[in-house]
Amino acid sequence: MELAGLSCAVAINKAYPLNKLTKSNGSVLVFCGPGNNGGDGLVCARHLKMFGYKPSIHYPRNPTKQLYKNLVIQCEKMDIPFLSDLTNETVNLSQSYDLFIDALFGFGFKPPVSLEFKSILQIMSTSQIPVISIDVPSGWNVETGPLDSETNLKPDCLISLTAPKLCAHYFQGQYHFLVNF
Repeated sequence: MELAGLSCAVAINKAYPLNKLTKSNGSVLVFCGPGNNGGDGLVCARHLKMFGYKPSIHYPRNPTKQLYKNLVIQCEKMDIPFLSDLTNETVNLSQSYDLFIDALFGFGFKPPVSLEFKSILQIMSTSQIPVISIDVPSGWNVETGPLDSETNLKPDCLISLTAPKLCAHYFQGQYHFLVNF
């Protein structure tokens, strides 16, 4: 998880260097899910902070496993803010962030998408902000790609961990990184 998160931060820094982000001085919103993909997002946020970015994290489910609790504590100790509710902030998200990082679901995702995560996917899908997906775009089937038009995430960047999954064939964004650790 440490190497995956670091590798993601390095890829993001390469594709979206701070000097090219003009809207919010490197403000990044990391959407973290309940599993390993969310853990990768927490680690990525921590490394992005060390690279000079300004990450914030939306982690809608409190972690139950100690590993994830420890990752949250590490982020909090680095003064990375956690946003608990996005419903009142949806309008401001487009004005406040340069990048969205999709760390909701990984290759183990099983549909359907729950309502709490469906709203997050809709925020990312309808925004003009570039979306970076870690390993598999959230809501996609790992083999067959996008599942439904309502939550069809079209990331600008895909960071494939270890090896590209079959769904990467459907990726049409600008950057595709393969990180092997």
